[in-house]
Amino acid sequence: MNQAKFEDYLESKKISEVECLVADMSGTARGKILPPKKFLKGNKSKGLRVPEEVFTLTINGRFVSDTEAVSDSAIDIYMQPDVDTIRIVPWYTEPTAQVICDAFHLNDDPVTISPRSVLRRVLELYKDKGWRPVIAPELEFYLVKKNIDPDYPLDAAVGRSGRKESGGQAYGIDAANDFDPIVEDIYDWCEAQELDVDTLSHEAGPAQLEINFNHGDPLELADQVFLFKRTVRQAALKHDVYATFMAKPHENEPGSSMHIHQSVVDAKTGRSIFAGKDGKPSKLFLNHIGGMQRYMAATLPLLAPNVNSYRRLVPESDAPTNVHWAIDNRTVSLRVPSSDPANLRVENRVAGADANPYLAFAASLAAGYLGMVEKVKPSDPVTGSAYRYAHTLPISLDEALDKLSYTKTLRQTLGEQFCEAYIDVKFSEMQHFRRTISSWEREFLLLNV
Repeated sequence: MNQAKFEDYLESKKISEVECLVADMSGTARGKILPPKKFLKGNKSKGLRVPEEVFTLTINGRFVSDTEAVSDSAIDIYMQPDVDTIRIVPWYTEPTAQVICDAFHLNDDPVTISPRSVLRRVLELYKDKGWRPVIAPELEFYLVKKNIDPDYPLDAAVGRSGRKESGGQAYGIDAANDFDPIVEDIYDWCEAQELDVDTLSHEAGPAQLEINFNHGDPLELADQVFLFKRTVRQAALKHDVYATFMAKPHENEPGSSMHIHQSVVDAKTGRSIFAGKDGKPSKLFLNHIGGMQRYMAATLPLLAPNVNSYRRLVPESDAPTNVHWAIDNRTVSLRVPSSDPANLRVENRVAGADANPYLAFAASLAAGYLGMVEKVKPSDPVTGSAYRYAHTLPISLDEALDKLSYTKTLRQTLGEQFCEAYIDVKFSEMQHFRRTISSWEREFLLLNV
């Protein structure tokens, strides 16, 4: 869609405002809101500018001051709207458009620390090999009562029945239908935005839901997940509750994941390279798994990006704790669902719902790519529960960032400047977290030590 088509879209939809969006390191929507005429003028003249530092914002909304990944001059970059991503924002009363942007320096070089740019970089590596990756994400989230005071634990939202779920209702039809008004808005708003969501199910936690996406291009699906998370939060607010994608919002309930199903096809023929002519798993498929195993710990900061993420990755909690793989086994990190050869794929079960989709997809695909080019052999698949094996995944964000810092091959694949910026952002967040006194400390230490 060129400038003229932009104009036609805005005019035909009678758009009153345009939201220009970029995803920061945490996947939070940043950018600018402008009237259509200003948008068209800015798009034409590199006028949609934001500071480069927008990509070194922490989750608490602060710029990282101590980093060499961005200029210390606080330079401008410009947002280039991706014309294929323009959509209506369905929850506003006034006709409003939203468009996802790529970020460029004023000399037209890509901003390599932009999460969308990182995913593009990884996809180019596949393209150079004649491969095309395919992704299908599954995203879990909780509905909770409004929580104004962060010192208080979260409480499950109440549906149409007027009663709070006392426990989990995994795959419960009536339990899911209890939140029909919110779910209907989610589906309606997803349809209005052409987000390709598929099935809904109730998960194991109270008021915990999961929505699956149909498989497709990783960049398109990262865009869709980015917009979907915003959509779900807005739908929940309409009904006076919160939707949260925190990895572990409740102490004694399962966490929320973003399972990533991934496969690779030949770019020319469209045939899966994961299955041989005899229908059996190919060497490339096994190498892909081997790479995901080898680089799992180093990719973890992008799959589990917050201090809270590691509360989910504990034994017997519907989440993995090591790098084992298996056929049709939900206790491992890398599950190969039962399928016909054409649909052979691996499901990365490590990523949390709190992950930035651009970075989670980039990390998972980068690990698989490295496995294929380095011909990494996987371990033997396990049978039975993988929880009987040692907990080998990093148990904290600190430990995971160390793994990323010292894994040169992965850093080069994702981009050295990006990795430096990302590590600096996450280190700043951890420093802020360490200065915070928790309610646990007040409860057990105040009068006992």
